[in-house]
Amino acid sequence: MADFQLYKGKPLVRCGDVIYYGDLRDDYVIRMTIKSKKKVGDKEFADKVAIQLMSTDMSLSPRKQVIKASEKDSLYLAMDIAAVWLDRALAGKS
Repeated sequence: MADFQLYKGKPLVRCGDVIYYGDLRDDYVIRMTIKSKKKVGDKEFADKVAIQLMSTDMSLSPRKQVIKASEKDSLYLAMDIAAVWLDRALAGKS
């Protein structure tokens, strides 16, 4: 596997305003989409993040791949719920 940033032992890959968390070889991954940002000083921070627990089963339609969805008011909160959802799903408790 390529060298990716890890969060709680799982790959974290960002492409623009979309962040994928988890290993695509597993049954589930998380997709987080930054919906809006706020500027604090000279830095931008995500203030609305959509979270989706998704099946990696490509035989499913895109709509059926989404298992759970939510929206949080910060990237920190989104990462927190993403880690819980992914751990539970991979343990078979989604």
